Amino acid sequence: MEDVKQLVTDIKNGKLKPIYFLMGEEPYYIDKISDFIESTVLTEAEKGFNQMLLYGRDITVEDIVSNAKRYPMMAEHQVVIVKEAQDLSRTIEKLAKYAENPQPTTVLVINYKYKKIDKRKALYKTIKKNGVVYESKKLYENQVADWIRRVLSPKQYSITPKAAQMLVEFLGTDLSKINNELEKLQIILPQGTQISPEHIEENIGISKDYNNFELRKAIGERNTVKAHKIVNYFAENPKDNPMVVTVSLLFNFFSQLLHFHGLKDKSPRSVASALKVNPYFVNEYIVAAKNFPMRKVSLIVSALREFDVKSKGVGANAVPQGDLLKELLIRILN
Repeated sequence: MEDVKQLVTDIKNGKLKPIYFLMGEEPYYIDKISDFIESTVLTEAEKGFNQMLLYGRDITVEDIVSNAKRYPMMAEHQVVIVKEAQDLSRTIEKLAKYAENPQPTTVLVINYKYKKIDKRKALYKTIKKNGVVYESKKLYENQVADWIRRVLSPKQYSITPKAAQMLVEFLGTDLSKINNELEKLQIILPQGTQISPEHIEENIGISKDYNNFELRKAIGERNTVKAHKIVNYFAENPKDNPMVVTVSLLFNFFSQLLHFHGLKDKSPRSVASALKVNPYFVNEYIVAAKNFPMRKVSLIVSALREFDVKSKGVGANAVPQGDLLKELLIRILN
C-alpha cells in the first residue's frame, strides 16, 4: 500500500515515467494505478488526441510499440493504456526492445493481471531501469481486515474487528469486491461512523448472528445449542453458506489452535503475533484451548480434512451438504 501511495504522489507531482508495467495476482491496485493515470495525467481537452486505450486480445506487441512511438498533439505527453495485457503473455518479451529506449513524451501503462513477467529476462530488467514495475501481490486472509481499516481511516470511518471479519469471511480476499461494499456503506453512513456488524447485516445482507465467524466462536466455547442453530441455518440456506467455505475456515481455526497449544508464551500480544490474528480475537483461542486439548484438536483437524473431501463430492455424492455439516459438528463437539 505504501508503494502505491508513493507512485500516486510521484504522478501527482509530475514525476512521470515512460513505462508503467503493472502486474500480479491482485487486480485491485493495478486498476487503481491505471485509472489514476488515465484520469489525471492529461486534461480533458488533451485526452481527445493524446489518450489511447488498447486491449491485449485485440492487438500485438508491435501495435503497442507503434502507438507508443507517436508524438503528442498540443500536449506535453500522450498516454497509452493497454488493458488485459496478460493476453499477450507469449509475445510480451518483444516489448523489451522498446523499453530500452522508450519515447520520453509517452506514458505507456501495461495492465498485466494475474500473472508476472520473468524477472530474469530482458523486459523486466529494462523496464525496471527506465520505468516502473509494480507487482500487486494477493493479500493473505489474515491481512485483509487490517487493509479494510487502512482504507477506511483516511475517509474518516472506522470498523469493529467483528464487522471487518464478517466482510472477509463473506467476500474472501477479493479487494475489489470488498471495496465496492465499503463504498456503498460510505454513501449510506455519515463520516465518523464506526461500521458495526449491524451495519453490515442491514446494508450488505450478511447475517451478524448466523455466519462462519459466529459458528467458530460457538464451537470454541462449546456452545452446543448455538452451534447447532447456526449449522441448521446453513443447511436451510446452502447457496449463501457453502460447506466448502465453512470447512476451510474451521480447518484454519483448528490448525491455528494446534499452533496455540504449542506456544510457550501465551500472552495475548505473543499469541496475536504468532497466529497472525487481531488481538481482539486472541481470547477466542484461549477459551477454545481450554475446551479442546491438543489431542482432540489433532483429531478434529483430521476430521476436517475428511469432510473437506466429502464437501467436494468425493465419497458422499448422495448426501446433502447440510447433513454432512451436521455430522461434522457432532464429530467436533463429541
